[in-house]
Amino acid sequence: MSTATTTKDLDDVVLDAPKAEHLAALLVSKERPPRPSALSASLTFGWRTMLKIKHVPEQLFDVTAFPIMMVVMYTYLFGGALAGSASEYIQFLLPGILTMSVVMVTMYTGIAVNTDITKGVFDRFRTLPIWRPSPMVGYLLGDAVRYLIASVVMLAVGMIIGYRPDGGVVGVLLGVAVLIVFAFSFSWVWTMFGLLLRTEKSVMGVSMMVIFPLTFLSNVFVSPATMPGWLQAFVNNSPVTHVSTAVRELMAGEWPAADIAWSLGWSALFLIIFGSITMRLYNRK
Repeated sequence: MSTATTTKDLDDVVLDAPKAEHLAALLVSKERPPRPSALSASLTFGWRTMLKIKHVPEQLFDVTAFPIMMVVMYTYLFGGALAGSASEYIQFLLPGILTMSVVMVTMYTGIAVNTDITKGVFDRFRTLPIWRPSPMVGYLLGDAVRYLIASVVMLAVGMIIGYRPDGGVVGVLLGVAVLIVFAFSFSWVWTMFGLLLRTEKSVMGVSMMVIFPLTFLSNVFVSPATMPGWLQAFVNNSPVTHVSTAVRELMAGEWPAADIAWSLGWSALFLIIFGSITMRLYNRK
């Protein structure tokens, strides 16, 4: 019985040998495709992020419905008390609430990274012959599109309510550009936590603990001049305050060189520090 089985197995090996040789010849004769560039790999992973939105459109809730709710709620809740009317307050509020909303949305980058790690997707990414940071950069490029969507939605709602940017189209575009650059760099904080923490709930909890004080203790809603001196010292040096002021002044037609420089400086600092930590964790995890 065993002899017959062995003979049959040997026959199968002999019959399959030409196929194996043919396959080997094809693999040897064909040139390997060129290794993708860093830009190409990053854009591919960014497109992957966009495809996830296509298949799960509910992910756009935080950049559509949430910004609309924020603009309308805070304008009519605080407008009369702080500025005398909603139409007056929206001129001050909209650039600030735009900054706040986009900064809050950045935490979902860390949640997405943590989810992919939990599912084992990153184990496959690390085996690919690609530029090592490209999966992380791809996440952030895809999320930059989300930040742009949130900005467009909030500006549209603000215009309907009564917001009128004196800086025109150029001022609005420059303000949004500064905000997206900052959000891209700030997102590296959450990629670090996405790699460091074990569950997406942990990432969300830590993100909330950082984002809420950072955004509310700023000049998003009111001028720091109305605050106690000890609080002004923190608020005036907060990165969110610098970005909010830069966006507000650019949209108003001014050129706040100092706040733009501070915003870009904070962006570079976040990118260098947390980008380096993220890649170190990614290479070792």
